[in-house]
Parts: sequence; C-alpha cells; structure tokens
Amino acid sequence: MYPINDREYLKICARIASEMSISLSSAKKKVEMQFSRKNSKTIAEKRKIASELLDLCIKENSNGCSSVQLFDELMESLNKDDNFLVED
Repeated sequence: MYPINDREYLKICARIASEMSISLSSAKKKVEMQFSRKNSKTIAEKRKIASELLDLCIKENSNGCSSVQLFDELMESLNKDDNFLVED
C-alpha cells in the first residue's frame, strides 16, 4: 500500500490508536484491512471506513469493553502463580 498523507485520515487513525491503546501504524493497518475487504478505491471511502471504526471503538469503550481493560485482566496473575517462571 502507498502512504497516505491526508491529514483528516491520519487524525482519525490517531484517535483510533488512542481509543484502542495501539500504535498509529497498527490503527492504520486495521483501517487498510477493512478498506481492502470492501474493495474501496477513493480516499473519501477510506475516511468513511476509518470513521466507522472510530465510532465502533468509542462505543465499545463506553460499554466497558476496552482493549486496555481486557489486557489488564489477561495480565493478572493467580494467587499461587505470582512467581511462576517457565524455563526451556
């Protein structure tokens, strides 16, 4: 994919990255994947897809299903496993 320097598109991707607690490049990759699935061609369609993804992220965060909370839950250790270490 070619790099896009559209400020509005980059701003939306930055907000997606912030909402999902991921990097900007990961957020742009998520939008690019949706863009390619829908066989879209124009930058206006790409902005629309990015906006839809941003709206979805905001809605999920307001419902309490944010990726940060899920990651925190996955990183919690169990009582007996605080000092558990796997060796090869």
